[in-house]
Amino acid sequence: MSEQGGSSVFDDSIATFLGPVKPFLDDDSVSEVMINGPQEIFVERRGLIERTDAKFRDEQALVAAVRNIAQFVGRTIDEDHPVLDARLPNGSRVCAVLPPCSRKGTTISIRKFSKGNPSFVDLINRGSITKDAARFLDVCIFLAKNTIISGGTGSGKTTLLNVLGSRIPNNQRVLIIEDSSELKIQTDHVVFFETKHGDEEGNGAVTIRDLIKAALRLRPDRIVVGEVRGAEALDLISAMNTGHGGSMGTAHANTPYDALVRLETLAMMGDSNVPPAAIRRQIAAAIHVVVQIKRLGDGSRKVTHISEVIPEVDEFGRYQIRDLFRFIQRGRTPEGKIVGEFIPVGNLPTFMNEIETNRLPFTRAQFAAPEWYAKMKDADKKAA
Repeated sequence: MSEQGGSSVFDDSIATFLGPVKPFLDDDSVSEVMINGPQEIFVERRGLIERTDAKFRDEQALVAAVRNIAQFVGRTIDEDHPVLDARLPNGSRVCAVLPPCSRKGTTISIRKFSKGNPSFVDLINRGSITKDAARFLDVCIFLAKNTIISGGTGSGKTTLLNVLGSRIPNNQRVLIIEDSSELKIQTDHVVFFETKHGDEEGNGAVTIRDLIKAALRLRPDRIVVGEVRGAEALDLISAMNTGHGGSMGTAHANTPYDALVRLETLAMMGDSNVPPAAIRRQIAAAIHVVVQIKRLGDGSRKVTHISEVIPEVDEFGRYQIRDLFRFIQRGRTPEGKIVGEFIPVGNLPTFMNEIETNRLPFTRAQFAAPEWYAKMKDADKKAA
């Protein structure tokens, strides 16, 4: 069945089984549909969650919808397999949990992805990042700096990775590895890989680790892992340290420092006997830049940190991170909108000489902190 034909059949199936939420699935302003049992349906619209009046007839109708989805994507969901995690033909990602694991009734989350290919211009227009910060990330991509995008669920990591990945030079071969294919990176030479679930007995599974190992034999210039959430962290770090500069991935973490700690924890989850101190040194040497993105209280998604990782741990074995850009909140409007600025904080990256040697259009002056920030830091030091 062709992808277009499969999507058409699935659209008909949605109309039949997911009728109560179909208007939200068709609404481009809705980014996620959350069903907490047949009588409770929420949506996320422009970053904010709101309850709807939509309802399913009963629990049986909701279970029928989930089983229909599972059947369409070739998965199983029943009492023995109560969790479904799959990508739909239209690109949306669905996760479902059946009772009794889900105590309110069948719970479903359908995360939609924006149509079209996002760009830095789109992020700048939304206020997610500034022009100077976007230019600096462009510089990092050109110089093949290994980058981790860190953030919480729904913060915009995948969108930002799409943007950064699409800035990779067209003469480089990019291999993209994902658990569920979501990225739409646009470049001349890109290859997409997706994991494969095993059968009911667990046979035939292909993991992200398997795909990274295969990718290393396929002559990649850069490797992009859509989401690092398991022992494959060690394989990605090893690839970054062995000649695949400019590789990227995303991780769930609240701060740039936490992102490195999470990678360390994930790297130790496998069957490797590498000592923690050695893994820590590898991570410090492999990751050059961490970009933190966050969904703020007003629903907006903003890059809050661009931080450089110093390529060595300190005397206590801790990572050394230096912020280059930060989002500073300065207040709220009466309507609740967060007011702030994303600014350079006055630190030069250690690779400033590379920027200048390559005659890239980013000067030392663009890292200078604004005067008000310098005064605020001086006041903080005196108060301390």
